Amino acid sequence: MNNLVFGRYTPYNSFIHKMDPRDKVVLLILLIVAVFLKFNTWSTNLIVSGFMLLFLISIMLISRCSLLSLLKSLLGMWFLILFLLIIYILVPNKTYTHVAFTIYNFNFYWDSLYQAGYIILRILMMIGLTMVLTSTTKPMDLTYGLEWYMTPLKVIKFPAHIIAMTVSIALRFIPTLLEETNRIMKAQESRGVDFSHGRFIHRLKALTSLIVPLLISAFQRSDELADAMEARGYDPHAKRSHYRSLSFSWRDLIGLFVVGGVFGLVLTLFIFDKTSANVDLIYIISSWFNNPIKVGW
Repeated sequence: MNNLVFGRYTPYNSFIHKMDPRDKVVLLILLIVAVFLKFNTWSTNLIVSGFMLLFLISIMLISRCSLLSLLKSLLGMWFLILFLLIIYILVPNKTYTHVAFTIYNFNFYWDSLYQAGYIILRILMMIGLTMVLTSTTKPMDLTYGLEWYMTPLKVIKFPAHIIAMTVSIALRFIPTLLEETNRIMKAQESRGVDFSHGRFIHRLKALTSLIVPLLISAFQRSDELADAMEARGYDPHAKRSHYRSLSFSWRDLIGLFVVGGVFGLVLTLFIFDKTSANVDLIYIISSWFNNPIKVGW
């Protein structure tokens, strides 16, 4: 849990930090959609995924997000990765034909390893994109952005402000609860509770001494937060104004142009791949170098 990167805002003066949160939410959705578009040929999937991974690394370098934190968050998902590998290896698809090796008359296919690795790569990129959003956007700015997008729903009496405030508080208290979990674990370990050794069932029972104090602490914090908001006169149904109003700038136009171009390129390849024929980028690139004039879709 110490490797979790969601909700931790890091104050820097980067290009992405200065962008409008409303623009960043839209760009995040576009990039996640581009990441999860799947092509029919494995070569196109690898090339597009590699391009998106390089684009993600560039965004993280610009926003000064830690690549090491992203890798640590992936290490925290070792159980999911292991589960995917086991499922794809032990339950192969009938279309798999490329045998990697055989153990006791059981075939291990390259296709299984490729599919598991491809899904893990997409999960990594999704976590990285979400990390960029939460690391470069203040929780209150994210609240204002979500509330702005839900403004048309106010016509049907939808509590847009309440939902946005709830999301903001949830994001804000993720790192706080993680710190509280770490503190309780150290306190219980000093009393003789072992969370990392022994049988699985014993470690599972030891978690009871962690979950119960954590739930009590979470309820206490929520009660204190409610009292503090009430003491300051917070009324979710009152008409509210903002200390700092959001506004689009030239940075948002540049970000929208760049991300929109990347999304448009991936979407164009996906449409050609589904409507006409399989788009094999390796074949197209090699053909382009051999005969650049005659190559076409």
